Amino acid sequence: MTHSSFNRRRFLQGSLQAGAAIAGVGIADILRAQSAPAVAASGRPTVAYGVQIGDVTHDRALIWARSDRPSRMWIEWSLNENFADAVRVRGPYALAVTDFTQRVDLAGLSPNRTVHVRVQFEDLDSARARSDFALARFRTPPARARALRFVWSGDTAGQGWGINPALGGMRIYEAMRRVGPDFFIHCGDTIYADNPMRPEVTLPDGSVWRNAGLDQVPAKLKVAETLDEFRANYVYNLLDDNVRRFNAEVPQVWTWDDHEVTNNWSDSKDLSADARYSEKRVPLLVANATRAFLEYAPLRWHGQDENERI
Repeated sequence: MTHSSFNRRRFLQGSLQAGAAIAGVGIADILRAQSAPAVAASGRPTVAYGVQIGDVTHDRALIWARSDRPSRMWIEWSLNENFADAVRVRGPYALAVTDFTQRVDLAGLSPNRTVHVRVQFEDLDSARARSDFALARFRTPPARARALRFVWSGDTAGQGWGINPALGGMRIYEAMRRVGPDFFIHCGDTIYADNPMRPEVTLPDGSVWRNAGLDQVPAKLKVAETLDEFRANYVYNLLDDNVRRFNAEVPQVWTWDDHEVTNNWSDSKDLSADARYSEKRVPLLVANATRAFLEYAPLRWHGQDENERI
């Protein structure tokens, strides 16, 4: 990652100048709703990976979720925790072409208000069975300037170190959530597509680090080459309870760095000597990585002319 420090610093400075969103304090309902991914209910979609909130402004917010099958996304939002007078928004179809991820750009919000959100997916069979709700909560920015608290980081599940239940999983996300940040800047390396995980690693002191979740996401056992393998890297991170609780409360802004593709990549990178890769065409790896990133990042897309803009 030798090339990225200036870009990250510039991005952080620009983000601070642009202002940010405001997230609410955690609530028990959200903690319960964002616990371990649910076992698929017979005949009903599931929202196993929770809700992500991104690109919040004083009157808009990007709401992201993923179904487990072809379905339609529905969102309800309210200024009341009990969803009194909720506004119901019909979202887009979640289909295999986007790995069943979808998003709604909520509009018509007001500054400095706590917004409660619940997301549901409706099956596309004749019965139109619906999933349980996935809950989230955030706060829109105020109309007037005030002091902000934010957190920023990067490098999630890097260098082959994943979700270790013995340590409580990715606890840094819970630590960040507990300080009640207004927003989170993810400064890149949102995944490590080029760093496979092993089920167990013996540490110098003789103890064993165990990476959970590899039975659910076996693609993490090799470098990512196909679109589905890049997608699986994002799915893996969402297996963590701490990550899902954090996502349901803290609005986010993402950029990317290099490990979303492969280490220090460029179009001129030569993978011919790297036996881990059967796909040597770096531009094709970049294409698959870009598609997966845009599907899973809680970012507002910029339209047909700039649909790969980050």
